[in-house]
Amino acid sequence: MDIGVVLQTTPPASRVIDLAKKAEMYGMSHVWTFDSHILWEEPYVIYSQILAQTNNIIVGPMVTNPATRDWTVTASTFATLNEMYGNRTVCGIGRGDSAVRVTNGKPTTLATLRESIHVIRELVNGRGVEYNGSTIRFPWAEKSRCEVWVAAYGPKALQLTGEVGDGFILQLADLSIAEWTIAAVRKAAKDAGRDPKSVKICVAAPAYVGTDLAHMRDQCRWFGGMVGNHVADIVERYGENSAVPKALTDYIKGRQGYDYNEHGRAGNSHTTFVPDEIVDRFCILGDADEHVRRLKELEALGVDQFSIYLQHDGKEQTLEAYGERIMPAIAELARAKQ
Repeated sequence: MDIGVVLQTTPPASRVIDLAKKAEMYGMSHVWTFDSHILWEEPYVIYSQILAQTNNIIVGPMVTNPATRDWTVTASTFATLNEMYGNRTVCGIGRGDSAVRVTNGKPTTLATLRESIHVIRELVNGRGVEYNGSTIRFPWAEKSRCEVWVAAYGPKALQLTGEVGDGFILQLADLSIAEWTIAAVRKAAKDAGRDPKSVKICVAAPAYVGTDLAHMRDQCRWFGGMVGNHVADIVERYGENSAVPKALTDYIKGRQGYDYNEHGRAGNSHTTFVPDEIVDRFCILGDADEHVRRLKELEALGVDQFSIYLQHDGKEQTLEAYGERIMPAIAELARAKQ
């Protein structure tokens, strides 16, 4: 299993770049960032510096969306980074949350998401594509390669992911929800005539290595609020008695709005509705042994990558613990199976 990190591009950018360099030093494979250009700094500029100051790290947004950026510009940005630094990018994409809602917009339809995935992927991989009535391609990007991984929760979005995604991003670490969503993606892939195992699986969630459980919960409670935005959309679309697991939907009943000024911020004031049980299920908290146990369970479901949302006050200790203890333990478990 690969291990990555998810960072906010909170200024100073030099701090983000430093964390990315440390992630590579500890053997992590991916550095993802939020893509919300009003709340935080522009990530693609920072990607260029991360790639320039590392050797192997793969960078990408978790996640971009089809609404705030022209699809051809998005593709050109990835292809340019690939030309400059080798093929070390991945495009995480979804319908949109903070980047569109802050400007009073709405997440895109799944039809628009599907079309954008096709256009971005064809262009960034040097192929021609129909766009606005013309066939276009980047004549300078023949060697560029970039996969498109789709973030999803609801049934129709999971189906789309299995049909067209190179990868699936699940933004929570609950085992039962992971099992349900992965099965839905793989079924959709099989029904579309694809190899279900060709769709890579990435689980992303806050991980905090420590012993003070109450403090770790408070530092990561924001995540339940962030996920709640997407869950509220699902409940609105499918109702409370749909095929979506109650393990995902029940906890938002006490939700009373959301303040995007505090989006993704530890200790924010509008996520008190998130109970400790949800924090414990959605995140990975505890000592190194607990992290190894949880990651082993996810790996058994077929998860290819776990990425740590590193938005808490234990960034350095968590990175060090993963690099020095947790990742070597996972690698030893993997070798023991062979």
